[in-house]
Amino acid sequence: MRLIAGLGNPGNQYQETRHNVGFKVLDEFLKQYIIPESDNLQWKNKFFAKIINIQYKTEKIILMKPLTFMNLSGKSIAEVVNYYGIKSSQLLIIYDDIHLSLGRIRIRQKGSSGGHKGIQSIIDCLKTENFPRLRIGVKNDFLLKNIDQPSFVLSRFLPEEKFTLDKSVDLAIMAIRDILDFDYQYAMGQYNKTENNDDEKDV
Repeated sequence: MRLIAGLGNPGNQYQETRHNVGFKVLDEFLKQYIIPESDNLQWKNKFFAKIINIQYKTEKIILMKPLTFMNLSGKSIAEVVNYYGIKSSQLLIIYDDIHLSLGRIRIRQKGSSGGHKGIQSIIDCLKTENFPRLRIGVKNDFLLKNIDQPSFVLSRFLPEEKFTLDKSVDLAIMAIRDILDFDYQYAMGQYNKTENNDDEKDV
């Protein structure tokens, strides 16, 4: 069994914010590739999260959106991991990255939090950094120079960013499918291409 979690904050006031891009990717993945084949699937509130069980080809997968707010994401993820006995290598955490340009994604199989409080919460609760993650770039240099980081991650995408955001989400969904269909090494070779040194920093 595999667990794929998109990180974000619950509540209408946080919809479409940069911090909720993990929720957005998960919703679109479900809509594009799962729901058309299983119209009766519905999110359930369980383990301090919204949970849905799906079948992707021959693999059983739990999709989840923690409802503990970003900084306590590890609490709900640890509940699911412990209940089902899921190995950390069978996790995939999808989340926003302010160090990565909008339109870019990056896959890693382990590493530090890079200052992301949701990832740090997961590391603290699971007591390991060895779990895969899919980072979605949300960086906007102009905004980051004019507002502080907490305000930035809770800001909504600008109208002129929407086209690139949609491309990022589609790219992330393709990456999830390649991870499921092939493996992490293949997916990293396809999607971890860099264009400048700033985006290449591993944090």
